Amino acid sequence: MLDRNRNFWGYFFIAPQLIGLLAFWVFPLFFTFVMSTMKWDGFGAKQFIGLANFITTFSDPDFQKALLNTVYYTVLTIPLSVVLGLLVALALNKVRGKTFYRLFFFMPVVTSSVSIGVIWMWILNGDFGILNQLLGYAGIQGPKWLTDTAWVIPSIAMLSIWWGFGFNMVIFLAGLQGISPTYYEAAEIDGANGFRKFWHITLPLLSSTTFLITTVAIIGSFQVFDQAFVMTNGGPAKASYTLVYHIFDKAFIEFKMGQSASAATVLFVIILGLTLIQFRGSKRWVHYEG
Repeated sequence: MLDRNRNFWGYFFIAPQLIGLLAFWVFPLFFTFVMSTMKWDGFGAKQFIGLANFITTFSDPDFQKALLNTVYYTVLTIPLSVVLGLLVALALNKVRGKTFYRLFFFMPVVTSSVSIGVIWMWILNGDFGILNQLLGYAGIQGPKWLTDTAWVIPSIAMLSIWWGFGFNMVIFLAGLQGISPTYYEAAEIDGANGFRKFWHITLPLLSSTTFLITTVAIIGSFQVFDQAFVMTNGGPAKASYTLVYHIFDKAFIEFKMGQSASAATVLFVIILGLTLIQFRGSKRWVHYEG
């Protein structure tokens, strides 16, 4: 009887979270899979068409463009944001006032994406933006950041790196503070210099933290949408047209819910595949203390 009561209250307290998980995660995911096999404009009757939506999606030049743009954005963003977060965390690990600096660098992470995008639209304005004015003082002619097809993705990546590296820094800082100082003391006794301690102690013991940050960052980068929507509306000439923007465009502009669902399913498979590859590869380079 006692065990039965405990089970009841346990299920009772997790019920809100479980209901939320089912209602806002599991059901939408299942509904997306079902909708990817349907032809539907969001209002009329649904028509089952099998894999036709996927064939249309893969042959759609807009989808191909969105995929290339997203991959390009990911390649630009992930290495720089991870390395920058690690460098800042290393710089703050031994200084006084870590709490203040941690708050200072983390503030952009919790700031609204719309307000961030509007501010950076002014910073990156090709005619009177602050960044081009600063470059002008150095004798450099700044590009048309958001209206040049060659610069729009790097511009959005630059914003995203500034916006998100504070999260990476906080996680790296927590990982650094979890490394026992006895490792460094033993290395100093053996005559190791700063670089050797970093390469043979810090990096290996931070590998699990790096794995977490990299996995989360890749998932987030493939879901980029806010920056392109607010700053460029997918332009110019769809140079900043991303996968999530394509999903949004098909669903709420063209009202082709089936094609939108098929693109979302492809994105899900891509993210799942990359995550599984990372987990499989982590066995070779992720090390745990002890």
